[in-house]
Amino acid sequence: MSDSLLKPLKIGDLTAKIPVIQGGMGVGISLSGLAGAVAANGGVGVISTAQIGYASKDFYKDPIGCNLRAIKEEINKARKIAGTNGIIGVNIMVATKKYEEYVRAAVAAGVDIIISGAGLPMTLPGLIGKAKTKIAPIVSSLKSAQIILKYWIKKYDRLPDMVVIEGPLAGGHLGFKTEQLIDMESLHYDEEIRRIIQHVNECGREQCKEIPVVVAGGIYTREDAEHCFSLGASGVQMATRFVTTYECDASSKYKQAYIDAEKEDIVIVKSPVGMPARAISSRFTQKAGEGRIPPARCYNCIITCNPAETPYCITEALINVVKGNIKDALLFCGANAYRAKKLEYVKDIMKEFEIDGETI
Repeated sequence: MSDSLLKPLKIGDLTAKIPVIQGGMGVGISLSGLAGAVAANGGVGVISTAQIGYASKDFYKDPIGCNLRAIKEEINKARKIAGTNGIIGVNIMVATKKYEEYVRAAVAAGVDIIISGAGLPMTLPGLIGKAKTKIAPIVSSLKSAQIILKYWIKKYDRLPDMVVIEGPLAGGHLGFKTEQLIDMESLHYDEEIRRIIQHVNECGREQCKEIPVVVAGGIYTREDAEHCFSLGASGVQMATRFVTTYECDASSKYKQAYIDAEKEDIVIVKSPVGMPARAISSRFTQKAGEGRIPPARCYNCIITCNPAETPYCITEALINVVKGNIKDALLFCGANAYRAKKLEYVKDIMKEFEIDGETI
Protein backbone atom coordinates (compact mmCIF):
# COMPACT_ATOMS: atom_id res chain seq x y z
CA MET A 1 0.00 0.00 0.00
CA SER A 2 1.91 3.02 -1.25
CA ASP A 3 -0.40 5.43 0.54
CA SER A 4 -0.13 3.54 3.84
CA LEU A 5 -0.09 5.58 7.02
CA LEU A 6 1.95 2.92 8.78
CA LYS A 7 5.62 3.66 9.47
CA PRO A 8 8.37 1.92 11.46
CA LEU A 9 7.98 2.39 15.21
CA LYS A 10 10.92 4.26 16.73
CA ILE A 11 11.36 4.06 20.51
CA GLY A 12 14.50 6.04 21.25
CA ASP A 13 17.36 4.10 19.66
CA LEU A 14 15.14 1.07 19.01
CA THR A 15 13.25 0.61 15.74
CA ALA A 16 10.53 -1.95 15.07
CA LYS A 17 10.26 -2.34 11.29
CA ILE A 18 6.61 -3.24 11.73
CA PRO A 19 4.77 -0.87 14.14
CA VAL A 20 3.04 -3.66 16.03
CA ILE A 21 3.53 -4.43 19.71
CA GLN A 22 2.17 -7.75 20.90
CA GLY A 23 0.30 -7.11 24.14
CA GLY A 24 1.36 -8.89 27.32
CA MET A 25 -1.05 -11.62 28.41
CA GLY A 26 -0.91 -13.67 31.59
CA VAL A 27 -0.85 -16.17 33.07
CA GLY A 28 1.40 -18.03 30.64
CA ILE A 29 -0.25 -16.77 27.44
CA SER A 30 2.55 -14.53 26.16
CA LEU A 31 5.86 -15.99 27.20
CA SER A 32 9.07 -16.45 25.21
CA GLY A 33 7.46 -18.46 22.41
CA LEU A 34 5.02 -15.79 21.29
CA ALA A 35 7.14 -12.78 22.21
CA GLY A 36 10.19 -14.20 20.46
CA ALA A 37 8.22 -14.95 17.28
CA VAL A 38 6.73 -11.44 17.09
CA ALA A 39 10.14 -9.84 17.67
CA ALA A 40 11.76 -12.11 15.07
CA ASN A 41 9.19 -10.92 12.54
CA GLY A 42 9.81 -7.20 12.99
CA GLY A 43 7.49 -6.23 15.84
CA VAL A 44 7.89 -5.85 19.60
CA GLY A 45 7.35 -9.09 21.51
CA VAL A 46 6.09 -8.73 25.06
CA ILE A 47 6.28 -11.26 27.90
CA SER A 48 3.73 -11.03 30.70
CA THR A 49 5.32 -11.31 34.15
CA ALA A 50 1.98 -12.17 35.81
CA GLN A 51 2.71 -15.38 37.75
CA ILE A 52 5.32 -16.14 35.10
CA GLY A 53 6.88 -18.87 37.25
CA TYR A 54 3.65 -20.88 37.51
CA ALA A 55 5.26 -24.02 36.01
CA SER A 56 8.13 -24.13 38.52
CA LYS A 57 8.04 -27.07 40.90
CA ASP A 58 8.35 -24.75 43.93
CA PHE A 59 5.73 -22.27 42.76
CA TYR A 60 3.18 -23.06 45.47
CA LYS A 61 5.83 -22.65 48.18
CA ASP A 62 7.62 -19.59 46.79
CA PRO A 63 5.65 -17.92 43.97
CA ILE A 64 7.58 -14.64 44.12
CA GLY A 65 10.99 -16.33 43.95
CA CYS A 66 9.87 -18.54 41.07
CA ASN A 67 8.48 -15.54 39.19
CA LEU A 68 11.69 -13.54 39.58
CA ARG A 69 13.79 -16.43 38.25
CA ALA A 70 11.37 -17.06 35.38
CA ILE A 71 11.56 -13.42 34.24
CA LYS A 72 15.25 -13.84 33.39
CA GLU A 73 14.72 -17.29 31.88
CA GLU A 74 11.88 -16.21 29.59
CA ILE A 75 13.65 -13.05 28.44
CA ASN A 76 16.75 -15.09 27.57
CA LYS A 77 14.68 -17.69 25.68
CA ALA A 78 12.82 -14.97 23.78
CA ARG A 79 16.13 -13.39 22.77
CA LYS A 80 17.30 -16.65 21.19
CA ILE A 81 14.12 -16.85 19.12
CA ALA A 82 14.06 -13.15 18.23
CA GLY A 83 17.64 -12.87 17.02
CA THR A 84 20.07 -10.01 17.45
CA ASN A 85 17.82 -7.17 16.35
CA GLY A 86 14.56 -8.40 17.87
CA ILE A 87 12.92 -6.12 20.45
CA ILE A 88 11.76 -7.86 23.63
CA GLY A 89 9.61 -6.22 26.30
CA VAL A 90 7.80 -7.22 29.47
CA ASN A 91 4.44 -6.18 30.82
CA ILE A 92 4.47 -5.65 34.60
CA MET A 93 1.28 -4.74 36.44
CA VAL A 94 1.57 -1.98 39.02
CA ALA A 95 -0.95 -3.91 41.14
CA THR A 96 1.52 -6.78 41.47
CA LYS A 97 3.00 -7.40 44.91
CA LYS A 98 6.79 -6.91 44.83
CA TYR A 99 6.36 -4.74 41.73
CA GLU A 100 9.72 -3.09 42.35
CA GLU A 101 11.52 -6.44 42.44
CA TYR A 102 9.89 -7.53 39.18
CA VAL A 103 11.03 -4.32 37.48
CA ARG A 104 14.58 -4.71 38.75
CA ALA A 105 14.68 -8.36 37.64
CA ALA A 106 13.59 -7.40 34.11
CA VAL A 107 16.19 -4.62 33.93
CA ALA A 108 18.92 -6.97 35.20
CA ALA A 109 17.95 -9.45 32.49
CA GLY A 110 18.49 -6.75 29.87
CA VAL A 111 14.92 -6.37 28.64
CA ASP A 112 14.48 -3.66 26.00
CA ILE A 113 11.28 -2.09 27.28
CA ILE A 114 8.95 -2.30 30.28
CA ILE A 115 5.26 -1.60 29.66
CA SER A 116 3.37 -1.01 32.88
CA GLY A 117 -0.30 -0.54 33.72
CA ALA A 118 -3.08 -1.88 35.99
CA GLY A 119 -2.43 1.17 38.13
CA LEU A 120 -0.29 4.25 37.64
CA PRO A 121 3.45 3.40 37.42
CA MET A 122 4.54 6.49 39.35
CA THR A 123 7.83 5.03 40.64
CA LEU A 124 8.97 3.33 37.44
CA PRO A 125 11.65 5.87 36.39
CA GLY A 126 13.31 5.64 39.81
CA LEU A 127 13.45 1.86 39.58
CA ILE A 128 15.07 1.97 36.15
CA GLY A 129 17.75 4.48 37.08
CA LYS A 130 20.33 4.88 34.31
CA ALA A 131 19.64 1.53 32.66
CA LYS A 132 19.07 1.45 28.89
CA THR A 133 15.66 -0.21 29.37
CA LYS A 134 12.88 1.90 27.89
CA ILE A 135 9.76 2.59 29.94
CA ALA A 136 6.15 2.97 28.80
CA PRO A 137 3.12 3.62 31.00
CA ILE A 138 -0.32 2.38 29.97
CA VAL A 139 -3.05 5.03 30.19
CA SER A 140 -6.74 5.00 29.38
CA SER A 141 -7.54 8.69 29.84
CA LEU A 142 -6.03 12.12 29.34
CA LYS A 143 -6.16 12.65 33.10
CA SER A 144 -4.01 9.60 33.86
CA ALA A 145 -1.50 10.66 31.17
CA GLN A 146 -1.30 14.16 32.63
CA ILE A 147 -0.76 12.84 36.17
CA ILE A 148 2.01 10.42 35.17
CA LEU A 149 3.92 12.77 32.87
CA LYS A 150 3.74 15.71 35.29
CA TYR A 151 4.97 13.57 38.20
CA TRP A 152 7.76 11.92 36.21
CA ILE A 153 9.09 15.29 35.04
CA LYS A 154 8.91 16.85 38.51
CA LYS A 155 10.23 13.87 40.49
CA TYR A 156 12.67 12.27 38.06
CA ASP A 157 13.22 14.84 35.31
CA ARG A 158 12.22 12.04 32.96
CA LEU A 159 9.54 11.43 30.34
CA PRO A 160 8.33 8.07 29.04
CA ASP A 161 10.09 6.53 26.06
CA MET A 162 6.66 5.50 24.80
CA VAL A 163 3.03 5.77 25.94
CA VAL A 164 0.42 3.07 25.40
CA ILE A 165 -3.23 4.14 25.24
CA GLU A 166 -5.43 1.17 26.12
CA GLY A 167 -9.02 1.67 25.00
CA PRO A 168 -12.32 0.12 26.12
CA LEU A 169 -12.23 -2.75 23.59
CA ALA A 170 -9.13 -4.32 25.15
CA GLY A 171 -8.99 -7.67 26.89
CA GLY A 172 -8.25 -8.48 30.50
CA HIS A 173 -8.22 -5.65 33.03
CA LEU A 174 -9.66 -2.36 31.82
CA GLY A 175 -9.09 1.20 32.99
CA PHE A 176 -12.77 2.12 32.80
CA LYS A 177 -15.83 1.94 34.99
CA THR A 178 -18.33 -0.83 34.24
CA GLU A 179 -21.01 1.67 33.24
CA GLN A 180 -18.63 3.22 30.71
CA LEU A 181 -18.07 -0.18 29.13
CA ILE A 182 -21.81 -0.71 28.82
CA ASP A 183 -22.16 2.51 26.81
CA MET A 184 -18.84 2.80 25.00
CA GLU A 185 -20.18 5.08 22.26
CA SER A 186 -20.69 7.85 24.81
CA LEU A 187 -16.94 7.80 25.53
CA HIS A 188 -16.16 9.26 22.05
CA TYR A 189 -12.84 7.52 22.51
CA ASP A 190 -11.24 8.61 19.26
CA GLU A 191 -11.36 12.16 20.59
CA GLU A 192 -9.78 11.04 23.86
CA ILE A 193 -6.98 9.35 21.88
CA ARG A 194 -6.34 12.59 19.98
CA ARG A 195 -6.24 14.57 23.23
CA ILE A 196 -3.78 12.16 24.86
CA ILE A 197 -1.51 12.16 21.81
CA GLN A 198 -1.58 15.96 21.68
CA HIS A 199 -0.63 16.20 25.37
CA VAL A 200 2.20 13.68 25.04
CA ASN A 201 3.53 15.48 21.96
CA GLU A 202 3.43 18.84 23.76
CA CYS A 203 5.32 17.43 26.76
CA GLY A 204 7.84 15.86 24.42
CA ARG A 205 8.47 19.10 22.55
CA GLU A 206 9.03 20.97 25.83
CA GLN A 207 11.72 18.45 26.79
CA CYS A 208 13.07 18.05 23.22
CA LYS A 209 12.09 14.38 23.20
CA GLU A 210 10.10 12.40 20.67
CA ILE A 211 7.62 10.11 22.44
CA PRO A 212 5.76 7.59 20.28
CA VAL A 213 2.17 6.87 21.30
CA VAL A 214 0.81 3.39 20.69
CA VAL A 215 -2.92 2.61 20.66
CA ALA A 216 -4.28 -0.66 22.06
CA GLY A 217 -7.71 -2.20 22.40
CA GLY A 218 -9.77 -3.55 19.53
CA ILE A 219 -6.99 -3.62 16.91
CA TYR A 220 -7.38 -6.79 14.88
CA THR A 221 -6.64 -5.92 11.24
CA ARG A 222 -4.45 -3.58 9.23
CA GLU A 223 -7.52 -1.43 8.65
CA ASP A 224 -7.86 -1.00 12.44
CA ALA A 225 -4.19 0.01 12.60
CA GLU A 226 -4.57 2.49 9.74
CA HIS A 227 -7.42 4.12 11.67
CA CYS A 228 -5.22 4.50 14.77
CA PHE A 229 -2.46 6.06 12.67
CA SER A 230 -4.99 8.51 11.22
CA LEU A 231 -5.60 9.69 14.81
CA GLY A 232 -1.88 10.38 15.24
CA ALA A 233 -0.62 7.07 16.67
CA SER A 234 2.93 5.87 16.00
CA GLY A 235 2.08 2.21 16.49
CA VAL A 236 -0.54 -0.26 17.66
CA GLN A 237 -0.62 -2.94 20.32
CA MET A 238 -2.49 -6.18 19.62
CA ALA A 239 -3.05 -9.09 21.95
CA THR A 240 -6.24 -10.96 21.05
CA ARG A 241 -5.17 -11.55 17.43
CA PHE A 242 -2.01 -13.33 18.62
CA VAL A 243 -3.77 -15.78 20.94
CA THR A 244 -4.87 -18.00 18.07
CA THR A 245 -1.35 -18.42 16.66
CA TYR A 246 0.63 -21.61 16.61
CA GLU A 247 3.43 -19.84 18.48
CA CYS A 248 1.26 -18.56 21.33
CA ASP A 249 2.24 -20.10 24.67
CA ALA A 250 -1.40 -20.70 25.65
CA SER A 251 -3.02 -24.13 25.86
CA SER A 252 -4.76 -25.44 22.76
CA LYS A 253 -8.07 -25.41 24.64
CA TYR A 254 -7.75 -21.69 25.36
CA LYS A 255 -7.10 -21.00 21.68
CA GLN A 256 -10.10 -23.14 20.74
CA ALA A 257 -12.29 -21.17 23.16
CA TYR A 258 -11.54 -18.07 21.07
CA ILE A 259 -12.32 -19.87 17.82
CA ASP A 260 -15.61 -21.20 19.26
CA ALA A 261 -16.68 -17.88 20.83
CA GLU A 262 -19.55 -15.84 19.45
CA LYS A 263 -19.87 -12.11 19.97
CA GLU A 264 -22.51 -12.57 22.67
CA ASP A 265 -20.17 -14.88 24.65
CA ILE A 266 -17.84 -11.99 25.47
CA VAL A 267 -18.70 -10.42 28.83
CA ILE A 268 -17.48 -7.93 31.43
CA VAL A 269 -16.57 -9.51 34.77
CA LYS A 270 -15.49 -8.28 38.18
CA SER A 271 -11.83 -8.91 39.04
CA PRO A 272 -10.03 -9.13 42.40
CA VAL A 273 -7.60 -6.57 40.97
CA GLY A 274 -10.36 -4.01 41.51
CA MET A 275 -11.03 -3.32 37.84
CA PRO A 276 -13.66 -4.63 35.45
CA ALA A 277 -12.27 -7.12 32.94
CA ARG A 278 -13.33 -8.62 29.62
CA ALA A 279 -13.52 -12.40 29.22
CA ILE A 280 -15.31 -15.22 27.43
CA SER A 281 -18.31 -16.46 29.36
CA SER A 282 -17.69 -19.84 31.00
CA ARG A 283 -18.90 -21.98 33.85
CA PHE A 284 -16.41 -20.11 36.01
CA THR A 285 -17.70 -16.60 35.18
CA GLN A 286 -21.24 -17.80 35.85
CA LYS A 287 -20.26 -19.22 39.26
CA ALA A 288 -18.30 -16.07 40.11
CA GLY A 289 -21.33 -13.96 39.25
CA GLU A 290 -23.55 -16.00 41.56
CA GLY A 291 -21.36 -15.77 44.66
CA ARG A 292 -17.91 -15.90 46.20
CA ILE A 293 -15.52 -18.72 45.29
CA PRO A 294 -13.15 -19.02 48.29
CA PRO A 295 -9.47 -19.43 47.28
CA ALA A 296 -7.66 -22.61 48.23
CA ARG A 297 -4.46 -20.69 49.05
CA CYS A 298 -2.93 -17.23 48.68
CA TYR A 299 -0.25 -16.65 46.04
CA ASN A 300 0.65 -13.10 47.17
CA CYS A 301 -0.03 -11.83 43.66
CA ILE A 302 -2.10 -8.62 43.84
CA ILE A 303 -1.84 -5.77 46.36
CA THR A 304 -5.57 -5.01 46.07
CA CYS A 305 -6.64 -8.56 46.97
CA ASN A 306 -7.83 -9.53 50.44
CA PRO A 307 -7.91 -13.36 50.52
CA ALA A 308 -10.68 -13.33 53.13
CA GLU A 309 -12.98 -11.25 50.95
CA THR A 310 -11.85 -11.71 47.34
CA PRO A 311 -14.65 -12.92 45.03
CA TYR A 312 -12.26 -15.58 43.68
CA CYS A 313 -8.53 -16.24 43.29
CA ILE A 314 -7.43 -14.74 40.01
CA THR A 315 -4.19 -16.76 40.02
CA GLU A 316 -6.09 -20.06 40.29
CA ALA A 317 -8.56 -18.97 37.61
CA LEU A 318 -5.78 -18.03 35.18
CA ILE A 319 -3.53 -21.03 35.88
CA ASN A 320 -6.51 -23.23 35.05
CA VAL A 321 -6.33 -21.70 31.57
CA VAL A 322 -2.72 -22.84 31.18
CA LYS A 323 -3.59 -26.31 32.41
CA GLY A 324 -6.45 -26.56 29.94
CA ASN A 325 -9.14 -26.67 32.64
CA ILE A 326 -11.29 -24.25 30.66
CA LYS A 327 -14.54 -24.76 32.58
CA ASP A 328 -12.96 -23.46 35.79
CA ALA A 329 -10.89 -20.78 34.11
CA LEU A 330 -11.05 -17.04 33.56
CA LEU A 331 -10.74 -16.68 29.78
CA PHE A 332 -9.50 -13.14 29.27
CA CYS A 333 -10.07 -11.79 25.76
CA GLY A 334 -10.51 -8.61 23.77
CA ALA A 335 -13.81 -7.48 22.29
CA ASN A 336 -12.83 -8.97 18.91
CA ALA A 337 -12.05 -12.50 20.11
CA TYR A 338 -15.11 -13.82 18.27
CA ARG A 339 -13.44 -12.86 14.96
CA ALA A 340 -10.87 -15.64 15.38
CA LYS A 341 -11.82 -18.53 13.09
CA LYS A 342 -8.59 -20.50 12.77
CA LEU A 343 -5.01 -20.83 13.98
CA GLU A 344 -2.46 -18.61 12.22
CA TYR A 345 1.30 -18.22 12.10
CA VAL A 346 2.79 -15.07 13.60
CA LYS A 347 4.75 -14.37 10.41
CA ASP A 348 1.53 -14.26 8.38
CA ILE A 349 -0.10 -11.78 10.77
CA MET A 350 2.97 -9.57 10.69
CA LYS A 351 3.01 -9.61 6.87
CA GLU A 352 -0.45 -8.05 6.98
CA PHE A 353 1.09 -5.03 8.72
CA GLU A 354 4.23 -4.77 6.60
CA ILE A 355 5.37 -1.37 5.34
CA ASP A 356 6.37 -0.86 1.70
CA GLY A 357 10.12 -1.01 1.31
CA GLU A 358 10.67 -2.64 4.71
CA THR A 359 11.94 -6.21 4.89
CA ILE A 360 12.25 -8.34 7.97
